[in-house]
Amino acid sequence: MTAADPTSCPPEKPFLGLPAGQLSRIDAEAVLLGIPFATVYPGQEPYSAAAPAALRAAISRYSPRLGHHDFELGGSLVESGFGAVVDAGDLVLDESDFPANRRAITGATERILAAGAVPIVIGGDDSVPIPVLQAYERAAPLTILQIDAHIDWRDEVEGERYGLSSNMRRAAEMPWVERIVQVGMRSIGSARRADYQAALDWGVHIVTSRLVCKEGMETVLDLIPEGSNVYVAFDCDGMDSSVMPAVISPTPGGLTYWDLVDMIQGTAARANLLGFNLVEFAPDLDPAGNAALTAARIVLHAAAAAARSG
Repeated sequence: MTAADPTSCPPEKPFLGLPAGQLSRIDAEAVLLGIPFATVYPGQEPYSAAAPAALRAAISRYSPRLGHHDFELGGSLVESGFGAVVDAGDLVLDESDFPANRRAITGATERILAAGAVPIVIGGDDSVPIPVLQAYERAAPLTILQIDAHIDWRDEVEGERYGLSSNMRRAAEMPWVERIVQVGMRSIGSARRADYQAALDWGVHIVTSRLVCKEGMETVLDLIPEGSNVYVAFDCDGMDSSVMPAVISPTPGGLTYWDLVDMIQGTAARANLLGFNLVEFAPDLDPAGNAALTAARIVLHAAAAAARSG
């Protein structure tokens, strides 16, 4: 598989009953795409591979209600632009060929962008954003808004430079990335002092979860230049573990559901939302399915914001 011929499996039950789309023929304002994994560390399993299916299943109960009023969107889903969103299913990937996976992910993202649509990605672990962002060269200068408990600035882990702990480090090396705003940091992650210093030296704006709690969402939104091109990279562990327990690194004191809604809507109101990913959702840690519904609603908000912006 090469970047020129990425393929996806159509979903059996598309997200919210959306039309099923094809990467080979895109006619939409936003395209939802499942990416089960990208680059897995040695000895690990792709623990988030079933996340796209879990989120589709969780939100499916609302499929018959597209014409009903949604109080968070200020109208029905139809009125919020969901007629311009398609679900392209899950990208076909190889658990043993990570370079091929990265090429396929970049190629699929390039196709969506070339069609004038916004990619709405459901991962997969946090290695997924690296090849997605490789497709954004023509969006320069690009601002990344990362929502995460961790800064993900490791240069390598066990010799692997494209894994989940390195996504913002790799993004910072892309010439088209002009600004990185990282939100939700707290507690202990994989970063060493040198990694943290490297992020500061590059010029990252770090807004801790505690600072958001004390000073409000404007602390974040003021760092997003008006009219800029923005990619939102959302790791589920950026949220408080009482709200989002289905992650491998649950950490108290994170962001709330309303923080995420305000961040997405606020960003779309002041900038061009050119992409979104949700990663690090672990379905096996969500037996009741409540966290999946929360995550699916966040994807819904991102897709609605992208469709509304056109």
